[in-house]
Amino acid sequence: MNDLAPAEEAVTPVPPEFPPVVYLPCATHTEDPADAVVELRRTRDGRMALMAYSALDRLKYCCGEQQPWMVVPTPTLQRIQQVQPFELVLLDVIIPPEHRHGASDA
Repeated sequence: MNDLAPAEEAVTPVPPEFPPVVYLPCATHTEDPADAVVELRRTRDGRMALMAYSALDRLKYCCGEQQPWMVVPTPTLQRIQQVQPFELVLLDVIIPPEHRHGASDA
């Protein structure tokens, strides 16, 4: 039995070449993954984007050492979208230093 409503099934498709797991920037550090809030970013054209990273070293290089994160299997992105809607997924995008966690602490 499928317990998803038709509207919930229309999610942003994840390209087939995506890695099997991705590292996602989160708003804050948390001990329990159930409490994690994935950090979304608005693009210049106004769309909401989920930033995903193919490896932990890439996340740290692209987002900075202070970025909270969690690792999830790629299929989990559909469930995340149901809770935190986004319009596209961007892989391994560099966040400018002035927009990273801890930038205002400098």
